[in-house]
Amino acid sequence: MARHAQSRARTRLSRRSKAVGGLALSTLVGTALWAWPASGDDHNSATDAKSTTSSTASGPDTPRVPVSAAKSAPNAAPNPPAGRPVPGLSDAARKRIPADSRQVLVVTGKGMDSFESRVVLYTREEGSDDWEPGPTWSAHNAAHGWTDDHHYGDLRSPIGVFSLTDAGGLLDAPGDTKLPYDHNTSFVADGTGVEGEPLAGAFDYVIAINYNREPGTSPLDQQRPWGDAKGGGVWLHVDHDGPTQGCVSLKPKVMQELLRTLDPGLHPVIVMGPAGYRPPADD
Repeated sequence: MARHAQSRARTRLSRRSKAVGGLALSTLVGTALWAWPASGDDHNSATDAKSTTSSTASGPDTPRVPVSAAKSAPNAAPNPPAGRPVPGLSDAARKRIPADSRQVLVVTGKGMDSFESRVVLYTREEGSDDWEPGPTWSAHNAAHGWTDDHHYGDLRSPIGVFSLTDAGGLLDAPGDTKLPYDHNTSFVADGTGVEGEPLAGAFDYVIAINYNREPGTSPLDQQRPWGDAKGGGVWLHVDHDGPTQGCVSLKPKVMQELLRTLDPGLHPVIVMGPAGYRPPADD
């Protein structure tokens, strides 16, 4: 997120003017489109992410295909599972959750143009189709809200269902971290955010969201399978008390908890978008 940093000359956004009342769980997600880096589109790292030293926890091979939208999600369940489903999701969203996934992180924005959201991790036991919610956490998303057609620099977070396979950060991985973790000094956020808040520490911990990236690589990797115009580098990262350029930010303790909890063996995915969003019907 070198580019997540915004110059002080950038017009500040008012949280008050962006806030939207009512935080119902979303009826999310139709077409999953690609987003951008941890708070912006390019972290602009000078380090070759592939050449850095990573600590990789035990688990199955990292899938090479991101769980994205409708027609491009080969691992998606053909039908929503029986039992108690993840609440608030449309059938289109449920169908994009892989059948073998047992961890679903749901990010629900307050509205299409809001940068405030909430996050809940749902889990299910092996052999069960009942999804159990964890605690609810507050979060920030992109300054201009959400989009189902993300482009570089639009200050919106992508709507969609994406796998979570890789993590990293400036600090050591919390104990028991299971995702592959790239401990790297290139995870540095410089400058100030959209509202002028300092960005220091924002990349202490990050989890890559598999939007327009190559799974199985460091979050710093610059490959963009859909091309640079579709952005990239969309991450979960440490909150800096303001909106992001495209990512989802959470408090440091929440990021630590997620890093200790998300397990590649359980095929975690993130479902993200604004409350009340109803995608077009699938073909």
